[in-house]
Amino acid sequence: MKIIILGTAYPYRGGLSAFNERIAYEFQNQGHEVEIYTFTHQYPDFLFPGKTQYSTEPAPEGLKIVRKVHSYNPFNWFKVGREIKRKNPDLMITKFWLPFMAPCFGTIARIVRRNKHTRLVSILDNVIPHEHRIGDKAFVRYFIRPTDGFVAMSKSVLADLRLFTTDKPAVFSPHPLYDHYGERLSREEALSLLKLSPDNRYVLFFGFIRGYKGLDLLLEAFADSRLKEDGVNLIVAGEFYGDPEPYLKQIKDLQIEDRVVLCTDFIPDSEVNRYFSAADIVAQPYKTATQSGVTQIAFHFEKPMLVTNVGGLPEIVPDGKIGYVVEPDSQQIADALHRFFSEKKQAEFEQNIVEEKKKYAWPRFIEAILEACRS
Repeated sequence: MKIIILGTAYPYRGGLSAFNERIAYEFQNQGHEVEIYTFTHQYPDFLFPGKTQYSTEPAPEGLKIVRKVHSYNPFNWFKVGREIKRKNPDLMITKFWLPFMAPCFGTIARIVRRNKHTRLVSILDNVIPHEHRIGDKAFVRYFIRPTDGFVAMSKSVLADLRLFTTDKPAVFSPHPLYDHYGERLSREEALSLLKLSPDNRYVLFFGFIRGYKGLDLLLEAFADSRLKEDGVNLIVAGEFYGDPEPYLKQIKDLQIEDRVVLCTDFIPDSEVNRYFSAADIVAQPYKTATQSGVTQIAFHFEKPMLVTNVGGLPEIVPDGKIGYVVEPDSQQIADALHRFFSEKKQAEFEQNIVEEKKKYAWPRFIEAILEACRS
């Protein structure tokens, strides 16, 4: 097929780009012709609290990435829509994660579908965003209306979609593995690269730091004396998307400065394997969630996980088999971490992950997209 992916890609950084580029590679591996239409302007400054939107890594090889989309210029939406319409692709895939993008994506979709050939499928990160804004529901309805089918990456997102449409085809397929971050390093090599002591054990909190991700709960859990006695330290690896001061104050007030390693710049793709290879367990103490790419990076590196019982997280982390599912409560987080280290569960969980991660292969996800397309 001739396929166009509409969404984030290089030179933009982060999980959205990584996902779209990885799915393009998979389609190409299966013999399809793929282009990615990405942004010249992705976010206005008020919607992007990080330091920069752009990658410092080399461009991905072997992908055709076209930079033509301006997310907040309506004149551009009509131009891009007409261009894609003329190209007459068999399938256009849109990665949807934020209602702000709905007017842009929805307008382009309306124009493309006029060729009466292209099927329009959306991969849904979220339908209802973590951080609500006025107009979200109207924007989401505008985006959904011209789209032919959907792939939801968690059951909670699928349920959210059904609040807006009950008749359009939609399938659930969990987030596939993020397997492009290189090989797992030895613990010794990873700790050496990060200049960390091999005498300690490490919990990893990875990714952009936003309020809903519950880092404050994890910091509070680290004040538990049992974790100090277990020799457990916390690595926080990711950029603050908001004011860092409340977290820095909390670390000081809890007197855990010597047990928290702050690596709060954006972590480039080439260094991600250092952090996951150094960690004994990956913690996602989210207060709300749909699904998370961090979970799928942990699967790739075969690392046990602690997740909270929110959104789609418990769907893919079987409690007591490859990690723990707890409520978003600092005491439950501390109890589970202490249990993990005191009962020496790492080897058992890692062995179970080897089999469990087979569920999240990319060919399975591609088949879900094609099912939504055929429907």
